[in-house]
Amino acid sequence: MIDPQPAPQRPLRDLDLDPDAFRATFGALERELARVMVGHAELVRMTLTTLVAGGHALIEGVPGLGKTLLMRTLADVVDGVFSRIQFTPDLMPADILGTTILYDVAGGGRSFRFEPGPIFANLVLADEINRATPKTQSALLEAMQERTVTVGKTTYRLPEPFFVLATQNPIEMEGTFPLPEAQLDRFMFKLAVALPTVDELVAIGERTTGGQVPRAARVADVERIVAMERLARDVPVAREVMAYAARLVRATHPSDPAAPQAVREAVRHGASPRGLQSIVLGAKIQALLAERHHVARADIRGMVVPALRHRLVLRFVAQADGVDPDGVLGAVVREVPE
Repeated sequence: MIDPQPAPQRPLRDLDLDPDAFRATFGALERELARVMVGHAELVRMTLTTLVAGGHALIEGVPGLGKTLLMRTLADVVDGVFSRIQFTPDLMPADILGTTILYDVAGGGRSFRFEPGPIFANLVLADEINRATPKTQSALLEAMQERTVTVGKTTYRLPEPFFVLATQNPIEMEGTFPLPEAQLDRFMFKLAVALPTVDELVAIGERTTGGQVPRAARVADVERIVAMERLARDVPVAREVMAYAARLVRATHPSDPAAPQAVREAVRHGASPRGLQSIVLGAKIQALLAERHHVARADIRGMVVPALRHRLVLRFVAQADGVDPDGVLGAVVREVPE
């Protein structure tokens, strides 16, 4: 049984968008984010792609590269409920999901009432997610996959849209816990944050040390984001293109006859069907942005690395040798025939 939402939710208006309106809104979101974010154009585009696809993104990079700033700026440009969860080793699942509290009521009685946690928002920033214990990390599993939260015997729906952007520090850094494979598989994309160039560092210094810090304007509401997701899902994919994407995913498994040598040597377990879903949804959005009304093989290839890099489980020897999942996936893209 699913109870009504625990927090008031205004009903979403039913909007219909055409491809031109989709591209205009997506471009406006990119421009506003660029007013605050210096560089990281590909990171911004892939984050917006994840949001519009209805997925979740995991961003990895050393501290201070703008991971948190990206989500806070996204909350400024999208008119939705924003929530930030700072993951720490002592964080408990109830601190994220909420809990049932016993209240005194008028007349001397008592009753139980559910107090929703910060997960009940449209845009959720899970900051430094790998600093919490695996038990707390796993509290997000149901929310990210089913868009519901179960507390006791009651299940609550999360608002639409629901987007989790998780940041994590490299696992080699002190005080981090590796994310469970089941948790990683819930993320549509894993995105890497590159170090800024000298020119970008100069621009960052000029923007952040002056008297006025730029702030992005609001350009879209949650209804428009939901309408963009609905339009993107309607982009057709030819069966042979879908089969190409499926062959790419199958080739990440060392037991597959088409698996490249790099996969056979380095990979213990390949990508799940969620990897295929992530590739196809991302490719549909890239096709729309390229003013095409169908998905091409090039769109599929462009989504392989961000959609699958966190879904490969490498052998221990490969990890010890510093094998990069991106390089393994590069071999998959090169060797699997179209």
